[in-house]
Amino acid sequence: MTVGPLDHVRPAYGRASLAELLPSALAVLGVPAPDPLGLTARLEGVRRIAVLVVDGLGSYQIPLATPHAPTLGDVALAATDLTSVFPSTTPAGLASIGAGAVPGAHGLLAFTVNVPGTDRVLNHTQWWDDPDPLVWQPVPSRLAVARAAGVAVSVVSRPEYAGSGLTAAAWRGGDYRAAPDVDSLVTGMLDGLAADGRALVVGYHPTIDSAGHRFGVDSPEWRAAVSELDGPLARLVEGLPADAALLITADHGQLDVPGEGRYDVDADARLSAGIRVVAGEPRVRYLHTLPGATDDVLAAWREVLGEHAWVAPREEVVEGGWFGRVSDAHLARIGDVVVTSNGLTAVLATAREPETVAKLVAYHGSYTAAEMMVPLIVVRAV
Repeated sequence: MTVGPLDHVRPAYGRASLAELLPSALAVLGVPAPDPLGLTARLEGVRRIAVLVVDGLGSYQIPLATPHAPTLGDVALAATDLTSVFPSTTPAGLASIGAGAVPGAHGLLAFTVNVPGTDRVLNHTQWWDDPDPLVWQPVPSRLAVARAAGVAVSVVSRPEYAGSGLTAAAWRGGDYRAAPDVDSLVTGMLDGLAADGRALVVGYHPTIDSAGHRFGVDSPEWRAAVSELDGPLARLVEGLPADAALLITADHGQLDVPGEGRYDVDADARLSAGIRVVAGEPRVRYLHTLPGATDDVLAAWREVLGEHAWVAPREEVVEGGWFGRVSDAHLARIGDVVVTSNGLTAVLATAREPETVAKLVAYHGSYTAAEMMVPLIVVRAV
């Protein structure tokens, strides 16, 4: 059955989600780990693996990208699909890759979350040492597991992310190589693959996602960002050692949300009533309610948003398995009410978030195929 871009997709936890990527890669390298993706059969003889995470380049964006990226077009011909996690957002996706675990286990349960016991909202992309990343995200990194098994492990990403809470939560256990642009990203990944013996290198590229957010998917600026990746990608493919493989994926996809699909919790008294803290992001909102107000908040939001969102109590979303099994320690990070956008809808919080959030063109986070489906492109050295 064909899945349309706005159809709902459940995370394929345990089978084919981002959480299964590094365990399968470790199995290829001889590190004891499950291989739900079946990579050992495809990559027999491989002793070095590079994983390139292209932020925002989901499966539904690949056909839009390939006319501007011939190398990507070539390697994507045999691509298969994984699902992102829920919410389909960068902190949850990167932590699921690095930890090899579902969001309910690692605890990075949204782009922003309420710190339990406070009114503070933690932005996982602007986070350093409070709370302690090793406590906030307790699952051991798959990179650390690989290193303990004798694999040379490195992470190549932007210098400004070095030492951040998100980096520690997702990528701890690997040597950090700072790469300010896509050319140095590829150089750093190839250098990591040149280590003696077995090697695992994870590279992260953010600019396609940024261009989509600011200008829209398939905008001239988005196409330029895609094109900028292609030459370095060709160099990476051509530079793979003989016993190496490259795995290309994304943390999520994106879609444009028109102005008429946007609601604002802070401009509508029906939506703001009974709310203590608003977290999450425009496509998936976490509403932490005042004492005794949860039922009223549920009723008001269902009436205002109607078919444009799934408005549910936390217990329903957790029991539905959207986060995987949620640790008791992490439950309070999820709102009392979870608002998941259907179709081309977003919920803004203009009085509580930077004004740049409301000015974005494309968003992600929800369960549509355009946001949830991500590619798995496997390239062996030639």
